Amino acid sequence: MRIAIVNDLSLAVEILRRIVLDSAVHKVAWVARTGEEAVQKCEADTPDLILMDLFMPDMDGVEATRRIMYTSPCPILVVTATMEGHAGKVFEAMGHGALDAINTPMMGSGESARESRDALLKKIGIIEKLSCNSQVSPMKRQSKGTSSLKVSSLIAIGASTGGPKALAEILSRMPANLGAGIVIAQHVDGEFSAGMAKWLDEQSPLSVRLAEEGACPSRGTALLAGKNDHLVLTSSLDLGYIKEPIATPFRPSVDVLFKSVAAHWPSMGIAILLTGMGRDGAEGLKMLHRVGWHTIAQDEATSVVYGMPKAARDLGAASEILPIDQIAPAILRRL
Repeated sequence: MRIAIVNDLSLAVEILRRIVLDSAVHKVAWVARTGEEAVQKCEADTPDLILMDLFMPDMDGVEATRRIMYTSPCPILVVTATMEGHAGKVFEAMGHGALDAINTPMMGSGESARESRDALLKKIGIIEKLSCNSQVSPMKRQSKGTSSLKVSSLIAIGASTGGPKALAEILSRMPANLGAGIVIAQHVDGEFSAGMAKWLDEQSPLSVRLAEEGACPSRGTALLAGKNDHLVLTSSLDLGYIKEPIATPFRPSVDVLFKSVAAHWPSMGIAILLTGMGRDGAEGLKMLHRVGWHTIAQDEATSVVYGMPKAARDLGAASEILPIDQIAPAILRRL
């Protein structure tokens, strides 16, 4: 892959450059020190992947991601030195089309440094595998619900690229007294999931929190997968995490969650597959559709990447195909 590096810190640029070149299978396409420079260089020479910093002079990584995805779209991986106090910026960038986020690898030859470099290369490998099969499209608060009662109605949502913004759009329109529980699998590294749950909680009247082992779906609550293992619904109707299948490119897998819900939830519900790269979730949505669930896929025009919902459309897995602003009203009508 031809990989571009966008970062204003010389040390970070050198670390990333060495990792890319030492891989022996990737090349550095170009380096930009500001977001504005990145936008211009990407328009003139669009790479296979951009490693995008968040904090830069002139234009930050969020705005640079937004403009690149509008003018010359390509895969973007946020590489940031720290998440503390800045989770919202990470998820804003993902909402505009960044695929994922990872901490900047460490310098040195110790085990921690090697692990951080390996983690970045693993992310790059996943993006390389999936990007060839996806289309990138240019494109007063109420009190929180507190009920812990199990519910008969369940809403299952899967998302990837562009998902944080799409999820915020849906959850912000849900009432605090929603008579259904929500479970969500969003492709994001487990290291960032707590920050994402907090960020989504701030956008919605619902209570949004990480799904803990043994938690049960409850009214007025959205439970977000919080690990790199797969979130599943068990036969006891509570939530758990499993490592298999190991080979699934993105973790947590939407397919694994959807298929477990189809196998164990005793009544009908609503499942939604949102914007994302690849095919994850399409087969699971089809299985839910077959057992009587109402299934919704996001449309092409409002998807940042029309991969996952397109795969669902092609399988005939969706009862409805809707733009993002019509999904929340459709959920509420169905309930």
